[in-house]
Amino acid sequence: MVLVSGSGSNLQALLDACGDPAYGAQVLAVGADRHGTYGVERAEAAGVATFVERVSDHPDRAAWDSALTAAVAAYEPDLVISAGFLKLVGPTFLEEFTDRYVNTHNSLLPSFAGIHGPRDALEYGVKVAGATLFFVDAGVDTGPIVAQVAVEVADDDTEETLTERIKQAERRQLVDVVGAMVGRGWTIDGRKVTIG
Repeated sequence: MVLVSGSGSNLQALLDACGDPAYGAQVLAVGADRHGTYGVERAEAAGVATFVERVSDHPDRAAWDSALTAAVAAYEPDLVISAGFLKLVGPTFLEEFTDRYVNTHNSLLPSFAGIHGPRDALEYGVKVAGATLFFVDAGVDTGPIVAQVAVEVADDDTEETLTERIKQAERRQLVDVVGAMVGRGWTIDGRKVTIG
């Protein structure tokens, strides 16, 4: 199960991987928080079920959180992947999908959490940036880390060039690690995540 808010490039990488039977995983459905996303179009083109749960269609965030939880739970996913999903889920969703909801972030957490990871990394002057796949908890980019991939920062990098290289590494990591998680399972002991 994949949640998206935008173009769905990470989703497309997963859909492409799932096209190979040896990958061992499938995208059951794609959910979005808004209509008209290219991510939903990608899913529909691949013959994957889709749904939209907009916050504005509910009286408050708690009602939206419950509706999103029910929509996702209907597919009985082993793993829920936030692939550019730009909404923070609430306690109902987190309780239902504890230890099954992962997100990818464009920094090496816990450094540079939030929405400007590459920009903040460049401003700080780091020599290595990257991407982190982690389990979502009630904090912002604070859950147990599943995997990380490093990307060297070039002297002439701009936010755009660094972001693009991180996205490429992030997609490869997402596909590889999700395949491993689905194929071999995972355990979480405190903050330590073990695959297999």
